[in-house]
Amino acid sequence: MPTTNGHSRNLQHEVGKREPFALLEQEAYLNLARTYSVLGGQLATLFKEHGVSDPQYNALRIIAGAGRDGIRSEEIGDRMVAQDPDTTRLIDRLMKAGFVDRDRDPADRRCVLVKVTAKGRRLLDRLHGKVIAVHEAQFASLSRRDLKQLNDLLFRARQP
Repeated sequence: MPTTNGHSRNLQHEVGKREPFALLEQEAYLNLARTYSVLGGQLATLFKEHGVSDPQYNALRIIAGAGRDGIRSEEIGDRMVAQDPDTTRLIDRLMKAGFVDRDRDPADRRCVLVKVTAKGRRLLDRLHGKVIAVHEAQFASLSRRDLKQLNDLLFRARQP
């Protein structure tokens, strides 16, 4: 992509690599990692200001989206954008902060249901517009067409 001075910028130049990457696949992967690091850091800062981590925010949205009946704890891990190997500890931290409650499922006492609390809903309400604003700013240089293409390419890259 040309910069304002007309020179092409890419990951190789951004990270100060002297030689081109050996594989386009390697460069694509490292581009994803670098992009996630930059963009994810912006959200991490926002979440930290509100006392949660990115995985906690993701879990809280999943729990709130499940509605009044709650969601089985094992389903939360399955629905997370980035898999968290210890969903139980993640839920424990949300509980300790007062954002969720845990109860046994009356239909199956072996299962635990997790429900968002009023405090958790207030946090999500406070963060909603701020998260949207961060995402809009992060991708302001891309057109709607670019974003659709990017989403399609990323989805296809995850397919076997």
